[in-house]
Amino acid sequence: MRINPGIFRAYDIRGIWPEELDEKIAYRIARAFVCFLRENNKKKVLDIAVGRDNRLSSPSLSQNFIEGIIDSGCNVIDIGLSTTPMLYFSVAHYGFDGGVEVSASHNPPEYNGFKLVREESRPISKITGIERIKKLVLANTSFLPNKKKGNVIKKNVLDDYSKFVFEGIQIKKIKPLRIVVDTANGVVGIVIPQIFKKLPVQLYHLFPELDGRFPNHLPNPLVEENLEDIKQTVRKKKADLGVAFDGDGDRIIFVDEKGGVVSPDLIGVLVAESVLKRYPGQKIMYDIRSSNIVKEKIKEAGGVAIMSRVGHSFIKERMRKENIVFAQEFSGHYYFKDRYFAESPFFVLFKILERLSESKKKLSDIIKEYKKYYHSGEINFEVADKEKKIKELEKKFSKGKKTYLDGLRVDFKDWWFNVRPSNTEPLLRLVIEAKTKEVLEKKKKEISALIKK
Repeated sequence: MRINPGIFRAYDIRGIWPEELDEKIAYRIARAFVCFLRENNKKKVLDIAVGRDNRLSSPSLSQNFIEGIIDSGCNVIDIGLSTTPMLYFSVAHYGFDGGVEVSASHNPPEYNGFKLVREESRPISKITGIERIKKLVLANTSFLPNKKKGNVIKKNVLDDYSKFVFEGIQIKKIKPLRIVVDTANGVVGIVIPQIFKKLPVQLYHLFPELDGRFPNHLPNPLVEENLEDIKQTVRKKKADLGVAFDGDGDRIIFVDEKGGVVSPDLIGVLVAESVLKRYPGQKIMYDIRSSNIVKEKIKEAGGVAIMSRVGHSFIKERMRKENIVFAQEFSGHYYFKDRYFAESPFFVLFKILERLSESKKKLSDIIKEYKKYYHSGEINFEVADKEKKIKELEKKFSKGKKTYLDGLRVDFKDWWFNVRPSNTEPLLRLVIEAKTKEVLEKKKKEISALIKK
């Protein structure tokens, strides 16, 4: 069996179905996954949760993954259709020994993959286990069925998850706002009715039907063309805000009442301020791409601001080690200590609804107060030798304050930039922020030319 080693990525296993990732490969990955878990867990019979999104290939891949687990003599708790946060909740909340979400997140419909976790929903990344699983899968090993097969137990976790996301939330504080939600025909569509029936809001739900072909637009809210429907509906319905989810529901992007996309780092600041009222003086983490306003506002609110490298596995590990209460990524991922350090999109949504309810201002007016700087967003360049290009930029901008947390960040008095290599593609990712629009445009032009050179 030929297996493309490229499907084993930095944070998950992912490829095109069935050319790169088929049912037989899913079975082998499951067998290797159990071997890996057993290297760190001495229990004879492990309990492993399996969830899946609604891609067309997810049922068959999930079934073969389940067969791989039970042939290894372990039990499967099959939670069926679920978002990735639901899978994380299940593993941590019920005390399972590991879990897998069959999903390719925001990728086009022909893709699929596996997000793997250990006990307590601790993520398995390239560094913490995917490389080991890859070696087991690619080795010429015959995985013989265990003499005693494991059992499959079907479990509906939606009710428990719906209760869990409301823990610590004061629903009475939320006013009857108007909100547009776009789930892009993705699996989050099963969660929205359950959650919103408890909220005193007017809901306009776009593309709630599950359709793994994603016929209306791709489930990637970071691409602005995928937000056209929600922008138009927010304006048409005179809604107070809109939120768009990605394909597996671990990412949330906000749109204001004018249809403007709100930068995820600014949403994170609003939530951090709320969190610090409940947890005064605690640590808040933000990734290296975020605006400087994030650090400034966290400090103003009495918190300890900590910069992080990009990537959920690194962030979750550091949150646990350093007792960090809340963390945010520029990609629209948010993590909360009281939610098992996992992605918490609904917690963030509720906090924004609370903020809007207690304020007489519109979301665009609230956000305007945080737009102190001019930010480029993330710009991608195809670069063959990424490390060489980073060295060239380091030499060119040697007079600035350098940080090597994730790629290269260089800070000057009135601007900064960060370049970091993609973990999965031949891309160099650039972010620039400046105190004025003129400086931003000038530096963007200058650095872009240097990267393309």
